[in-house]
Amino acid sequence: MQKPPGDPASERHVLVLKRRVGESLMIGRDIEVVVVGIRGSQVRIGIEAPRATTVHRKELFDRLRLRVTPRCTRGAPASAA
Repeated sequence: MQKPPGDPASERHVLVLKRRVGESLMIGRDIEVVVVGIRGSQVRIGIEAPRATTVHRKELFDRLRLRVTPRCTRGAPASAA
């Protein structure tokens, strides 16, 4: 997926790692992602993070963002002026 020039996301790169079941990776100092299991083409992962950290599957995150964005971009109701 190509990002438009100037988009902050276009400056990101993907880090690809190999992990085995039971191995993990750290995101910052307080988020650990563990490979819990592998069955066929599915990888089960566990995420240990502070309670204040929200964690969503990407497809759910995109749907939630689409629902929230229109509300955030609207101006104040006309009756509030």
